[in-house]
Amino acid sequence: MRRRVPSPGIGYDSPMSANSELLTVAVTGPTGTFGFGLMPLLESEPQVGRVVGIARRPFDPGEHGWSKMEYRRGDVRDPEALRQAFEGADAVVHLAFIVTGNASAQAIRAINIEGTVNAFRAARDAGAKRFVYASSVAAYGFHPDNPVGMTEEWPTRPAARLFYAREKAELEQLLGDEASGSPEPALYLLRPPVVLGPHAVGAKEALPAPLARAGSRLLDLVNRLPIPVPMLAADAKMQFIHEDDVGQALLKCVLGEGPPGAYNVAGDGVLTGTDVVRELGLSPIPIPARVVHGAARAAASLPRPRFVPPATEWVEALSHPSIMDTTKAREELGWQPRYSALEALRETVRARDGG
Repeated sequence: MRRRVPSPGIGYDSPMSANSELLTVAVTGPTGTFGFGLMPLLESEPQVGRVVGIARRPFDPGEHGWSKMEYRRGDVRDPEALRQAFEGADAVVHLAFIVTGNASAQAIRAINIEGTVNAFRAARDAGAKRFVYASSVAAYGFHPDNPVGMTEEWPTRPAARLFYAREKAELEQLLGDEASGSPEPALYLLRPPVVLGPHAVGAKEALPAPLARAGSRLLDLVNRLPIPVPMLAADAKMQFIHEDDVGQALLKCVLGEGPPGAYNVAGDGVLTGTDVVRELGLSPIPIPARVVHGAARAAASLPRPRFVPPATEWVEALSHPSIMDTTKAREELGWQPRYSALEALRETVRARDGG
């Protein structure tokens, strides 16, 4: 299952420095935005010999040019299916996660919380050396005392309402508890902000399909008008990261190029909603950040009727800026983004426009 090759050495005291075997990497949710950032890198990485892709829905790795990957059908809610899929894996990358959509709160929790814990335990049972989990800046919550420029030493705390943020914070605690019981697998946590890039356009996880299609059609329509259409824009700060840069950070964790732990990753620069609207070809009418944050806090505090989908909880993300410091990832993981926040946004807009 593992083939021996001369070890090139990779810097940090990694298992590959003293072990000349090609790595087997298991990836849950490989066909999401994060997966498309990581898979080409695993394909081209000489230290990786085999990739196992686990997903509920069948897909053909060959259609994406993924010659190293073997598809395994599996659901993260099924511990036995995960154990079988992870057999022989040196590293497990867990990307399967529901961001929003039409699923019930119970189904979302079963996949996000129980499924992630299942994946870690299955990786441990399979003897994996490293477990890499795609967390989020949302794990910090949107609390008024969060500093602008949070480092990894700042505590992760559940958000008040947003299920995604609550679950990311809860999972970091649960995974930390699981990892404290044994030295392996070593736990790596990546905390990106909003991920952009070609595969983020119309991503099925981002919005219910009808709403995403309607929004795209409306934007296409207004872009055809002879003058830019005015649009209200929150003058609030935000960070972005390109899917390829997330992939680079994931790969470094897979290879063990830095010590286990949590890492903030984001593209250089901080943008505002005004910048985003302008890049979409519209004419922004800025709304002061304090007004946006105050309105979002008020809206987030209102009870959500049962018939309203969980996606509406995302308004809480506008209640306080979530800006991270990425020094640790650069210094300890050796990671450097190729795309600035603005470049990531422009790449996404070009992909939407077919460029």
